[in-house]
Amino acid sequence: MSIRRGGKGFTLIELLIVIAIIGILAAVALPMYRAQTLKAKISEVTNSMGTIASAIDVYRQDTLAWPPACADALALQSNLGVHVPTYRGTLSTGGSPTVVTAIIQNISANNPQLDGSTITLTANTTGGGAVTWTWGGTLDTPYRPH
Repeated sequence: MSIRRGGKGFTLIELLIVIAIIGILAAVALPMYRAQTLKAKISEVTNSMGTIASAIDVYRQDTLAWPPACADALALQSNLGVHVPTYRGTLSTGGSPTVVTAIIQNISANNPQLDGSTITLTANTTGGGAVTWTWGGTLDTPYRPH
């Protein structure tokens, strides 16, 4: 029996090595993909919070007072003129200075531990009356804006 040398094609060991490399890459990439997907969904909420913060800034400049507390999206729209989607979280405002609070809902079926987490955006006034905003809340740090 003669062994054919220089044949075309791949050996079984070469194919197994390629499959092992693909498996290792998939094992690393999938968790990273899931984390980035969650961050993108949470950014929808934080973008809405930023819009609310801008409306509060305008309200404060016009009236020299903090806006009334808003318990839901309908109150935000009627008091501040801001329409925000509520499909990823429940948004509300209140306090003096104002705190914008979002309660995360339905972010991911794979990560239900994030449901019920909060993100807060707290207004801080400086001596000159300017307003700065600080992020906080119970949401895990990797998912929270900086």
